Amino acid sequence: MKIAIAKENLEAENRVAASPETVKKLIGLGAEVVVASGAGAAAAMTDAAYGAAGAKIVAQGEVYNDADVIFRVRHPAAEEVSKMKKGALLIGILSPYQEKDLLKAYAAQGVTAMAMEFVPRITRAQSMDVLSSQANLAGYRAVLEAANAFGHALPLMMTAAGTVPAAKVFIMGVGVAGLQAIATARRLGAQVSATDVRPAAKEQVQSLGASFVMVETEETKAAETSGGYAKEMSDEYKQKQAALIADTIRKQDIVITTALIPGKKAPVLVTDEMVKSMKAGSVILDMAVEQGGNCTLSKSGEVVDVNGIKIIGYTNLPGRIAADASALYARNLLNFLTPLVDKDSKSLKIDWEDEIVKATTLTRGGAVVHPNFV
Repeated sequence: MKIAIAKENLEAENRVAASPETVKKLIGLGAEVVVASGAGAAAAMTDAAYGAAGAKIVAQGEVYNDADVIFRVRHPAAEEVSKMKKGALLIGILSPYQEKDLLKAYAAQGVTAMAMEFVPRITRAQSMDVLSSQANLAGYRAVLEAANAFGHALPLMMTAAGTVPAAKVFIMGVGVAGLQAIATARRLGAQVSATDVRPAAKEQVQSLGASFVMVETEETKAAETSGGYAKEMSDEYKQKQAALIADTIRKQDIVITTALIPGKKAPVLVTDEMVKSMKAGSVILDMAVEQGGNCTLSKSGEVVDVNGIKIIGYTNLPGRIAADASALYARNLLNFLTPLVDKDSKSLKIDWEDEIVKATTLTRGGAVVHPNFV
């Protein structure tokens, strides 16, 4: 079994799909591992370190040659798919909702594509959950980026020259990223509040020392899917929540939005009017900007200034903390692949009826097989 670790081709993608640590463990599974030269450079993982772990370093153009398994962080370019052999197993964060043409390419090439973002949130899959591992770091990094753009200190400071008040930070969306953002902002000494449509988030928010802001109705009691994701709410609820948020947001120094709905455009949480109600010097960081944004004025990859209010639309926040993000992602992939390898033959032996396998498989046998895309 030959496992290929490709170099990422998307702009500003600094992560890599394997670490020297996981390369050793993949070899322990009986695999030969090849790594594209320079694949881990932006994540402080050198070719020499991979070589010392037992990997063979090859040119990017050769990395797919005869590979049985291909690890990637993000989806490949179309021309790369043509270099993969029939029957190869491609595993990564493949963004199938946004890259539907690539699904056809995988199928035409006979590649079995598996999307790590579709790993179900069940107990035995926790160690494979890339959305959680990456969102955790993204939430942390979001606070640092916002704090860096904010022209004031975050903690309360009492000095002989006077008192600096604690910054007010508001987190919108309390999933993995939001909870880490709350914890990070609290560690930095900010006064933190948060909101979410799921009532279950209230206890989590308060346990971290933040206050919870939410319109509580009958609808919110069923605002979470069985998979742990937030559901899209009714227009009536959105209007009530928007009124409460509008009153809350104008008092904030930093607002961080994290709300995403799988497969859909990100919900609008911060309108033009809300932005304009904030005081000059305030900061908004939109973590959902790659899926359309939670703020109507955010722009993907840019920092926008609206009447002295900075709106940060950085993409790929985990890529801004690439070493740790890569290390965690690499372990997610290792944990995902391990059950698919037969311990005796040291080759792939996949149970296609397994719950995790069925949830993640996009293409197989020359066809698109995932129910969301057939």
